Amino acid sequence: MSSRPDQDKNLDHIEGRNAVFEALAAGRPINKLWVLSPEGGKKPDPALIKIMKLADEKGVPVTRVPRNTLDKMSDAKRHQGVIALAAAHEYSDLDEVIAKVRSEGRAPFIVICDELKDSYNLGSILRISDAAGVDAVVIPERRSVAVDSNVAKASAGAVEYVPVCRVTNIASTIRDLKDDGFWIAGCDMDGDTTYDKADYSGSFAVVIGSEGSGIRDGVAKSCDFMISIPMTGHVNSLNAAVAAGIVIFEASRMRREGKRS
Repeated sequence: MSSRPDQDKNLDHIEGRNAVFEALAAGRPINKLWVLSPEGGKKPDPALIKIMKLADEKGVPVTRVPRNTLDKMSDAKRHQGVIALAAAHEYSDLDEVIAKVRSEGRAPFIVICDELKDSYNLGSILRISDAAGVDAVVIPERRSVAVDSNVAKASAGAVEYVPVCRVTNIASTIRDLKDDGFWIAGCDMDGDTTYDKADYSGSFAVVIGSEGSGIRDGVAKSCDFMISIPMTGHVNSLNAAVAAGIVIFEASRMRREGKRS
């Protein structure tokens, strides 16, 4: 049986118009592009033409293929008429990211994801982090979704701009950050500090728990304080990415305006 052209651990499968376009725009090495051929005399899709034009500028080979070919290649099953084969995503070194931010005269703002299992949630958090100016997203090496084609698709290309750092142990990483002057806040529905009253100033990291189980006890104990989001509806919890968005954008606003609790 012949293997798919992207079945190589050193290669990434990128699907979706935004994800592929941003990968090209960011200068990520792309080996090849597969683009949907117009069907039934239809005019070429303008968004796909834009992607092909950028690919041509970057010297990336493009192959026009029928929809059933893309459907067979697709992992996410939402390819939107384009799939790219790229060099595997390179994770960033957390210490290097922090040093770079401080060299720019800024206090780092980091998001830590404690064993997220859902690709959509991680992708959404990356998209939120890019929009809010987060300097890095940290994930554990084990028991967590990695950056894959589904994450890239959900991030709408933000994965190309937000450094993602993989660490061996989240709790020990938090302790190292605290030794480096960071304040660490965990998101928990029973947290003592409401998200709009927290102090997000200085070198700061916010921890987002996994879907369903939230932040693990050992990680929670490593945090300086816990943040809650008051709710008055009938559902007593929020999706991990939704909760992250509320806290991250409030933190970004307060940091931008220089406000303290």
